[in-house]
Amino acid sequence: MNLQVIEGILIPFIGTSLGAACVFFLRKEMGEKLSRALTGFAAGIMVSASFFSLLQPALAQSEGMGALSFLPAVIGFLVGMLFLLVLDLAIPHMHFDRSEEGPRSGLKRTTKLILAVTMHNLPEGMAVGIVYAGWLYGDKTISVTGALALALGIALQNFPEGAIVSMPLRAEGMPKWKTFVYGVLSGIVEPIGAVMILLAAGFFVPLLPYLLSFAAGAMFYVVVEELIPEMSQSEHSNIGTVCFALGFALMMALDVGLG
Repeated sequence: MNLQVIEGILIPFIGTSLGAACVFFLRKEMGEKLSRALTGFAAGIMVSASFFSLLQPALAQSEGMGALSFLPAVIGFLVGMLFLLVLDLAIPHMHFDRSEEGPRSGLKRTTKLILAVTMHNLPEGMAVGIVYAGWLYGDKTISVTGALALALGIALQNFPEGAIVSMPLRAEGMPKWKTFVYGVLSGIVEPIGAVMILLAAGFFVPLLPYLLSFAAGAMFYVVVEELIPEMSQSEHSNIGTVCFALGFALMMALDVGLG
């Protein structure tokens, strides 16, 4: 595994860690407007990354199938959505607005919040691993700069997710260092997921169009189920909408400019 790949799979994790570090320089509770803005920004980046970095290459790789070239992207996308739906139903967790979700359990609210963000980070880590695997195995539709653009985009949207874990825990009276650690741990699944994909890349590369669209479907599920409802609540929904547009445009610029 070369240095470029190692850097790429660590960048999203660093984004989460920096977001978790907000507990050291922000007040105890995140303001509603800031929360809507960060959530909308993250949603915009994820939608843009899902299309430009994942679905578009998946469609390009299937062009040889002619009229059925859409099939791998459609199948992968729907399976990715279904995968996150199953996780959503099976794992006790909380929505970003901290409402209860999933099966009843004896888990603490803290644990449920961390599980929620960790579950959302899984498809992002897989996406980075899949894209870098495609580049390593010489896929012409994927460049190292394009893979880097995806990693940077996910890192940007991970920043608010790290804060979403750490800030509410701090507001409940937990020590700053402990909330920071919890925030960091919520993002550790990303490099782990990326490394697992890369280690099995020889098997996965023939399935690359399906896997790219699978990651896109999983990320879309997170956006539609979690981020959009959160950014649209209350009278501050316009802030989330504007930041969604900014996030989408930024990620599109990164992907097209670097890809």
